[in-house]
Amino acid sequence: MASAQVVPLPRPEAKAVERPVLVVDLGGQYSQLIARRVRECRVFSELVPHSISPAAIRARDPWAIVLSGGPASVYAEGAPRVDPEILRLGIPTLGICYGMQLLAQELGGRVDRTGVSEFGKTELHAEAGVASALLDGLPPDQTCWMSHRDSVVSPPAGARVVASSPSTPIAAFEDERLRVYGVQFHPEVAHTPHGTDLLKNFLYGVAGAPPGWTAAAVIEEGVERIRAQVGSRRILCALSGGVDSAVAALLVHKAVGDQLTCVFVDHGLLREDEAAQVIATFRGHFQVPLIHVEAQERFLARLAGVEDPEEKRRRIGEEFIRVFEEEARRLGQVDLLVQGTLYSDVIESGGSDGIAAKIKSHHNVGGLPADMRMGLVEPLRLLFKDEVRRVGEELGLPERMVWRQPFPGPGLAIRIIGEVTRERLELLRAADAVLQEEIRRAGLYRDLWQSFAVLPAIRSVGVQGDERTYAYPIVIRAVTSEDAMTADWARLPYDLLETISSRLVNELPGVNRVALDISSKPPSTIEWE
Repeated sequence: MASAQVVPLPRPEAKAVERPVLVVDLGGQYSQLIARRVRECRVFSELVPHSISPAAIRARDPWAIVLSGGPASVYAEGAPRVDPEILRLGIPTLGICYGMQLLAQELGGRVDRTGVSEFGKTELHAEAGVASALLDGLPPDQTCWMSHRDSVVSPPAGARVVASSPSTPIAAFEDERLRVYGVQFHPEVAHTPHGTDLLKNFLYGVAGAPPGWTAAAVIEEGVERIRAQVGSRRILCALSGGVDSAVAALLVHKAVGDQLTCVFVDHGLLREDEAAQVIATFRGHFQVPLIHVEAQERFLARLAGVEDPEEKRRRIGEEFIRVFEEEARRLGQVDLLVQGTLYSDVIESGGSDGIAAKIKSHHNVGGLPADMRMGLVEPLRLLFKDEVRRVGEELGLPERMVWRQPFPGPGLAIRIIGEVTRERLELLRAADAVLQEEIRRAGLYRDLWQSFAVLPAIRSVGVQGDERTYAYPIVIRAVTSEDAMTADWARLPYDLLETISSRLVNELPGVNRVALDISSKPPSTIEWE
């Protein structure tokens, strides 16, 4: 067969509901968070590189521009900048931290290292008697989060100082004439309690942006875009049961109906009852054309004798490709493939315009045949994970699927440390079911980024019923996180841990010991393999 690859299709231009707020990435660690916070205010936002041209910005007709923070000094050679003409377009512009300093320097103010730094929680004081669009309705004294060594020591001519901190006389300034606004602190982080209120003041009051970025609007827009892209062609979706592929499939099905066929490859490495839930939800409730491929034996055979985690991943991915390829051939000519790419995937992969440093290459669904030439339909490409969940709720996806915790593609195979066997899979599946049941009963499931059981393929001595046992340990892993880039181990209540441990040892004959993983990321990863 001819060697080819899946390639993205051109996407129709965004409609009015997507008239954006452009967040200019100047290298700050919170750049993506700013875009998310703007969207939480129900205003569509996009992250763009600082190299963006004034013409490109005018073409997007944004409601506003936000200049992000960054680690550099604005007066240093090679520091990231924007074309100064952008600041004179008359578009409302908010500079945050480094972004504020860049505004000040480009507009005639002065930035310098004063010898006084601010890191962490800081008291912010509004200037008495000075009107402020950003601070309107906010407490005159509040806590904010600072992270800077340089400071604005002289604001641009015509700008008025509206707030200060104990160490920073110019903590915020505004210039209504040029429509530029700067804050030295970070309103986008949770440590600035009134930060969202400040962003709303800027978005609604200064920029006049309407709060129209809702799940219903996203669905309406997505359906129209998918129909324009797909036309009358047939489309295929590799359905894993995870929230991304599930929401992508439902959105495409709402747009083009039975032109979509979902293929659910059941590799036998899922958690308890998940395969049945996927089938009942899509084939039964939503009546989406679904092919259920029961390939458990094939995958078990491929994993026999394999202990290396990367080899496990390679074999599972390769077998998935083969199974998916066979089903695609049986369907005949299919031109398009649904992929659950998220906006965070686009950003972390460097984006189409090199928005961010390339953190990882975005992975296709389970890996795709090199000889399968299909166009990609990416209905979630503009959405963050939390937005995907809201769209899923709006589409009627069951709560257990909408809020399903992240689950690795290789499934339980990489939560068994050692060779994957039928016995170990069944034991781990049962252990994980106990853990999830108790986590849900305690009302903690949605507070955790991930919670799962790990089965190291080792045995230890125990005593049960006055008899010696030689059985497996189960390790409990539970973490909290915003985005999985970093994670902290969850402080589960002792009584909950006692209940889980007691049930695991008493209900599962192959288990005689329970351990708790109290490692954070970094230095550990969330998954063990």
